[in-house]
Formats: sequence, structure tokens, C-alpha cells
Amino acid sequence: MFLTKSKNALKYFTGALLVSFKFVLGLLVTASLFLSSCSKLSDKLHSSASYDRVIDSVNHMVEARKDDAAVHYIDSTTRHYKNLNLIQKFHYYSVDYNYYFHIKNDNTKAMLYADSVMDLFDTPEKKEKYMPNYDQAFFLKGDVFFSENKYNQAYQYFYQGKVIANKSIADCTLSDFSYRMGMIMYKQEHYKLAAQNFKDGITETANCDLTFGNFLRIQELMNNTGLSYSKINETDSAMLYYTKALHYIDQKSEQFKDHKQWLDVARAVIYGNQANIYIRKNAVTPAKKLLKQSIAVNLRKGNDNSDAVLSELKLVHLYYQTNAADSMVNLLQVVHRQFDTVKNQDAVVDWNYMMANYFIKKGNPQQAISYFLTYDALKDSIANKNKILKDADIAQQIKKLEKDYEFDALKKDNKLQHTYIRLGAIIGTMLLIIIFLVLLTWRKSRKNIKILGSLNNQINEQNNNLEHALDELKLRDEEKNRILRTVAHDLRNPIGGIASLTQAMANDDDTDEQKEMLNIIQETSHNSLELINEILEVANNGSTVLNKELVEINSLINHSVELLRFKAAEKKQKIMVQLLKTPCELLISQEKIWRVISNLISNAIKFSEEESIIGLKITGNDNEVVISVKDTGIGIPESMKDKVFNIFTDAKRLGTGGEKSFGLGLSICKQIIENHNGKIWFESNPKGGTTFYVSLPV
Repeated sequence: MFLTKSKNALKYFTGALLVSFKFVLGLLVTASLFLSSCSKLSDKLHSSASYDRVIDSVNHMVEARKDDAAVHYIDSTTRHYKNLNLIQKFHYYSVDYNYYFHIKNDNTKAMLYADSVMDLFDTPEKKEKYMPNYDQAFFLKGDVFFSENKYNQAYQYFYQGKVIANKSIADCTLSDFSYRMGMIMYKQEHYKLAAQNFKDGITETANCDLTFGNFLRIQELMNNTGLSYSKINETDSAMLYYTKALHYIDQKSEQFKDHKQWLDVARAVIYGNQANIYIRKNAVTPAKKLLKQSIAVNLRKGNDNSDAVLSELKLVHLYYQTNAADSMVNLLQVVHRQFDTVKNQDAVVDWNYMMANYFIKKGNPQQAISYFLTYDALKDSIANKNKILKDADIAQQIKKLEKDYEFDALKKDNKLQHTYIRLGAIIGTMLLIIIFLVLLTWRKSRKNIKILGSLNNQINEQNNNLEHALDELKLRDEEKNRILRTVAHDLRNPIGGIASLTQAMANDDDTDEQKEMLNIIQETSHNSLELINEILEVANNGSTVLNKELVEINSLINHSVELLRFKAAEKKQKIMVQLLKTPCELLISQEKIWRVISNLISNAIKFSEEESIIGLKITGNDNEVVISVKDTGIGIPESMKDKVFNIFTDAKRLGTGGEKSFGLGLSICKQIIENHNGKIWFESNPKGGTTFYVSLPV
């Protein structure tokens, strides 16, 4: 969860906006307070020269948490001043905005003051001269829209504000924009974009003065980056940023030792996030330890109790997984009591879900159903709210803003181009001389142009003929495949029937000679069916659309090997497997890649002697996974090496046990692997033994 859930933490960050103008004003607090009680103010209007002292007094009231008094004072005093300059009006509107937005949570009034701030910069000259203040106006409006979950509008103001900040303001302000844009991306579930914005924010704070507010922001940006990566299952990157955040807190803890409570809360939140990574890896022990550390800190009064409740529910899930039913129900009861003070609808949903699971585990389905019904109702309510938020997807808004920005840049370029055009008109007479010379050259080149035109027509005609020939070739190829499929399909049923009949006849009490003949017919029928299936595979491979999905490669290999161990056992062979140490998911067609692996293992069994060993190994890196199938069989002769991947190749031999080969299997494998943007090749020892390799992209 984000550290900014804490209202106290939020005040440190918004405080930078509340007091951004304090350092340029005077320190005459006593005099200003005296003026506020003086009745002479109502008798005459004051000039703007003394107004800075009023603003300074208001700032000190805000620092002392006297917000109501500060707003009353500035409102009642400002009406006695005339001819305020733009900066003074900016500070006045900002005070009222911050009061209604941060203190009263009145977005309607806050937006009115934000609009008043924006209206101050009504000319290009003012926008250019007061660019830092103009930039802050986008913050004010963007924050109101963000608090109302109007992410499209919020992102638009933050984006435009950052464009302006890039021109005039230090990186610290850029970081504030990046943080807000990252938060919008996260809530919209664009986690990759969120991570990038948070990382930009970390970079942009490098040159900031290290106040406690900036320190909290930096560690939060690191934590948020880790959360974003965790959401897209990039667990290594997530853990890296969590570790960075903890290291940064420890590094600065001595400097901010007066804020020990905040440091403890920050660490506790990160512990809970790290526990999520260990839970995904089924590392129960470190996950429990981290969750208990997080809970122990955040359950304390004044700390992030909401985060503690979520960590307790994570611990409940671990108790459920480890069948610790008593610990599970005890902790659920503790969490339920905390709902009186901690309002978190997501936690209530999860609590009902786990209570239902507890009663199922205890064999009480009737009680479980009541909790499941509550869980479903609450879940649907949250889902509907989230749907509304996600419907306001800002992905298109981002593109539009970027294009608008590019369009503005083009408009400026266009003005510059008009200037160049006017300059060009001055030297236009000189170009007439050049045009005259070009005309002379053109007359001489007309003949060459005609020749080139004739050649171009010939080339176009040849291209048309080639396209026609290619279209005709494609039609014939499709017709060939159709005929192959039709013939193979029409042959498969009768031959399958012959195989079944011969098997039934072989079980009758016939003579040995008749049984032998029937077995020959049955074997021939099975071989014919296998040939027909491979022909259909070849005919369909070119037109079939791959149904790709994320597949864990170790599991797929294990499944393929287990299905073929019995076949190897018939020849007393052993299959030795070496898998990846770390699970790896590939975007592949599970059925097709399974067929490739099974074909390669079957070939290794077919062409290896009895009691031999077949080796299967997987290696990988960031770019590819390589699967190798090695046998100690009869090898591939030099004369056949260039033909083994051809369709209907004549490079086929009987297996070591007399097994028949049709010459289609490796061709099918090659087509499948190339359709996955992979590679297949082999290395063969002339004295025996072949290793086939399959490379698939990660």
C-alpha cells in the first residue's frame, strides 16, 4: 500500500505548496496582528506595499495550525487593499484554496479559488513572466480533479504543468508532477507507466534540499516503484526497489532521528510489501516474519493502522495455506474488532472471504454461505466503483496531450517559417536566374525522361505479371493443401476401421499364420494412420492461427517426458532431464511445442539402441530458452544432413527396433518453431549420436 494513505504524511507533501511563498515575505508578525484589530482599517484603503506583511502573518498562523483564524484574517483584511499585484493576489487565492481543499475538504470552493488563480495569467506575457506561479496553478486544479477521481482532467493539468516546469523550475517541482502522474497511472492499472513516472520522480529529486518532507517523498517513490513492478509480476525489480527504500531510510535515519515514529511506519509498510513477494514465491517463513514486524509497528496508536489490518489479513491467508485454522480464526476475530476504528472496505471484503473459507475448512458450509454472500455483495460494489474509475482510462488522453503539445510546437515553428518566407521573397528575384538555368537543363533532359518513363512502364508491366503469377501459385498451393486434407480425411476413417477390425479378429482363435497376417495388416493400418495424421499436420500448419498463451516451460517438458517414459521403457532406455533452476514462462502454443518436444524424444527413442540413455536439457538467458535432446543412436549420415527438415524427405531410415519413419516429423517441427520466431538445428556424430536443439524467444 502507499505511504500517502496516512493523513499526517500527506500534510508533509502538501505543506510544500501551502508555504511555498513564505520565504520572500517579511517577519513583522506583531505589527500585522495589531493592524488586524485596529478599527482604522475600515476608514481608508491601503496601498499594496504593506500587503506582504499581511501574508506573512497568515503564513505564521498556518504554521501554528490556526487555519480558521488565518483565513478569516486574510479575507477581512484583503478587502481594504487596492491595486494588489499579481503575486499578492496569487498568495491570497492560494491561502483560501489550501484551506478549503486540505482543511475543509470542500472541493467546490477549492475549485473556485483554483480557477481564480488560473485567471490571473490571462495573457501570454504574464504566463511567461510569472512562469513558476503559473505552473503552480496547474497543481491546484489537478489536485482537485484527482481527489474527485476525475483522472482525465487531473492528468491533463499535471501534464501541462510539467511541460511548463521543464522550462523554468528546478527538478523538485518536476518530481511533484511525476509523482502525481504516477499515482494516476497506478490507479488506472497502467503499472508500467506508473513505475516509469515514479522512477522519473526519484531522479528529479536528486538536486533537492533534503527536508523531511522530501525525504519521505523519495522513499515513497522507491516503494511505489516496487509496488508497480510487483503488480506486473516483475518481482526481482520490485524487491530491488523495496530494498533501496529500506537502505535509504536507514541511511538517513540519524539525520531525521527526531521523526523516529515516521521512520518506523515507513519501514513497516515496506515490510508488508516485501511479504507479498515471498508469498508469491511460497516462502511462508520469511513472509510471516515480515508481516508480523509490519503489524507490530503499524498497530500502535498514531501509526498506519489501516496498513496493519491489511497485513493481518495477509497473515490470515498464510495461516489458511498452512492449515493453521486456530491461528487463522483468532486473528480474524482481532481484525473484526479493529473495523470499528479502521474503515477499509477492501479489508472487510477479504475478511468475509476468509471467514467463509474457515467454516468450509471446519465442515460448516451453511455458515460459510452467509459469509460468501456478504463477500459477493461487497465485492460487486467495489467492482462497480473500480469500473467507473477504469472507464475513465487516460491512455488515449496521454496520446492526445502529447499530440497537442507537438501541435503547439509546430505552430511556433510555423511562425518561424513565415519569417523565413518573407526573407525568401527578398531574394526571390535571384531565384529567377536559377530557374532559367534549370529550364535550359530541363529541355536537354526531356529525352532522358521519356526513355526512363518507357523503362518504368516495362518494369510495372513485369511487376504486374509477377503478382499475377504469385497469386496463381498461391491458389494452386491452397488447392494442393485442400486436396491433401480431403484425401487424408477420407482415408483415415476406413483405415482406422480396418485397424479396429483386424485387432478384433486377432483376438479370435485363429491359426498362428492367420494371426501373423492380421498383425501385419494391423501394423500397416496404424502406420498408414500415422502418415495421414502427419500429412494433415503439414497441410494445416500454414493456415492454422497459433493460440499462444503463457506456459511454464519446465512443466511442459516434464509432461512430455512422463508421457514417453513408457515408450522408452519398451527398449529399456532411460530419459534424463535437466530443467531450469528458476521457472520461466514463454508465450507459446502449448499443444504445438508439446508436439515438437514429443517428436524429438520419440525420434531419440526410435534411433537409439536398447538400454541407452537419452538426455534432455533446458538452458536459458534473458533473450531465449534452448532445449536440447541428445541420444547415442545411429547418427545422421553426412549425405542426409541437408534433407532431414524437408517435407516428404527421402532422408529416412528404420529405427533400431525396426520402427518405420515417414520423414514428415522434423519438417513439422521446423514449421512450428519458425512460427514461434524460434530456431531448430542439430549436431550429429558420424560415429553415432545426435543432439537436436530448439531455441524459443523469452
